[in-house]
Amino acid sequence: MLSSKFEKALKSQGFNLIAGVDEVGRGPLAGPILAAAVILPDDFKLKGLNDSKMLSAKQREELFPQIKKQALAIGLARISHRLIDQINIHQANLLAMRLAVENLQIQPDYLLVDGPRHKINLEIPQTAIKAGDRKSISIAAASVIAKVVRDRLMVKYHEKYPEYGFDQHKGYGTRRHFQCLSAHGPCPIHRKTFLHLVAD
Repeated sequence: MLSSKFEKALKSQGFNLIAGVDEVGRGPLAGPILAAAVILPDDFKLKGLNDSKMLSAKQREELFPQIKKQALAIGLARISHRLIDQINIHQANLLAMRLAVENLQIQPDYLLVDGPRHKINLEIPQTAIKAGDRKSISIAAASVIAKVVRDRLMVKYHEKYPEYGFDQHKGYGTRRHFQCLSAHGPCPIHRKTFLHLVAD
């Protein structure tokens, strides 16, 4: 259940600037991975906030500006499909989250990271939380920011490559996406290593 219990517990220990960190785009066959780090104020309240996967696109778009308005700092990072192919998706995921934290305008003194085993290579104390985007408000806020930014980017890619339907499936391996791949072959933003795995 989503709450601020993790943040409150850390603040009782003397940590003041706590960043929630999450990423989107691990699974798609095309496009980048996008990570966000968000530091929220003590009095943060936002009705309807949840794990981005539990929200509709309309709900996420409504929450996005409210998170941006209230957050003390937001850091974003994007790892391209090319770099994902070079270093693998796991390393790309960790790199995206590290860069998102480094891109915060304020240096956090603690990180709450989505995922049971994620360890960001930074000298900042941190806790990885399984399904953290459904438990921590900071991680949930990061998940919404990352998802909206990535979805908007994929809509822009749709304008460049309209035959693939990126505005609908956002690069994920849907039936329609596979049909488009079968008809047109991969486009420049497809992850070659992912297509190789699918083909095998």
